[in-house]
This record gives sequence, structure tokens and C-alpha cells, in this order.
Amino acid sequence: MTTGTFQPAEGGQAFTLDGRAVPFAAGQTIIQAALAAGAYIPHLCHHPEFKPHGSCKLCTVKVNGRQTAACTMQAQAGMDVESDTPELNDERRALVQMLFVEGNHFCPSCEKSGDCRLQATAYDLGMMSPHYDHFYPSRPLDASHPDVLLDFNRCILCSLCVRASREVDGKSVFGLSGRGIGAHLIVNSRSGRLADSDFSAADKAASVCPVGVILPKRRGFAVPIGERTYDAAPISERDVRGVS
Repeated sequence: MTTGTFQPAEGGQAFTLDGRAVPFAAGQTIIQAALAAGAYIPHLCHHPEFKPHGSCKLCTVKVNGRQTAACTMQAQAGMDVESDTPELNDERRALVQMLFVEGNHFCPSCEKSGDCRLQATAYDLGMMSPHYDHFYPSRPLDASHPDVLLDFNRCILCSLCVRASREVDGKSVFGLSGRGIGAHLIVNSRSGRLADSDFSAADKAASVCPVGVILPKRRGFAVPIGERTYDAAPISERDVRGVS
């Protein structure tokens, strides 16, 4: 999952990641420095435009022997970071498997197939089956908006749409409600419907969903198989090249 040869930054500001030196700038998190240096750390809730959140735990690494989230831990000189290990990848695989069974993710019939970060991450981690029993939750669709469909069945609670709407769009259209297995995505309008909010298809929140919750209408299955985001290269290669 690592490419290239890393050199310490000027002044010796570097940490080791799986035995290789990774340079970093002051204030960078482990995952920011790693991706900039060409080292992939699996993640779902991390986004370079938003503040660290640490909700998916997929980027968990070991720093000097202790587990922490790479998206929230600031890089420090001399850190010994482990990421690409059988133990951590087994834990990541289990997390992805749980995300699949807690929602209704049926990749062959999903129009986000090939463009989905959850699916691409599962492939990259070698996930061959969901392993656990499916929950098959009953979740609604919201087709009230003229331009966008919401399919809550696929939500993984990454909160990217929540953060995008609040931090970029200045609207706070989305929110998370409930706790534990009852946590779910909601629309902040009096009726709870997207059409009754000030959401726009041009909002940042409309384009950040890593799975298939927020879908533009009248464009389903427009891109043929073989030409979708993760058809040409796995997610680990795309992320270290800075391709979204």
C-alpha cells in the first residue's frame, strides 16, 4: 500500500511509517502526511477539505505501539507508526464487513457501484464476504427534492454530508440522530423531507457522499462499467496520486 521512497523534510521533520521515513509539515496529521508522501492508509470519513472527525476508525494505526486514528493524530518527529500490518488490516476488514451488514448495500444493483469508496475499500482489503448476518434495516427513501434522491439504506454515518453542509455550504441541511445501532442520518427541515430544506444540487454536500446515499436524479447508470472511478485503478493507488 506504499509507493515511492520517502526522504525526511528539511530540518529532519519526519516519522516512520511501516519502516519508511515520511516527511511532514507542522500541523499535519499522520494521514495527511502519509497521503502526501505516497503512502495509503485506508479511510472513509477523512476528507482533505474538512476538519478531522475520526468517525469511521478505518484509519486506525499504531503509534509507538498504541492504537490511534491517523486522521486526528498530529504528526510528530520520531513517531514509529504501523499501518499496513495483518493485525490492523484484519480489524479494518471487520469494520468494513460490519458496515455492509448494518446497512442495505447490494452492489450489483447500486448505481454507485464502481464509484463507491466503501466497495472499493472492501476490494482493496480483500474482503470476500460480509461474514456477519445482515441486519436488513427498514430505511426510507426521500425522493421529494426535484434534483436529488436520498437513499438512507446506504448511509455509513461518515458525516461528510453533515460537515460539508455546515462548514462549506453554511446550511446545516443534514444531521445525525440517535445513538449506537440506532444512529441515523436526518434532514434538518420541519417535515424531515429534503424538498423542505434549502438544499441545492450545487451544494458541496451533494457531491461528498462516499457511498450511494445522495444521488442526482435522471443520471442513474450513465457511466458504463469499465469507465467508473475505481475500474481503472484501486482506491489505494488513486488516493496516493491525489485523484478523488
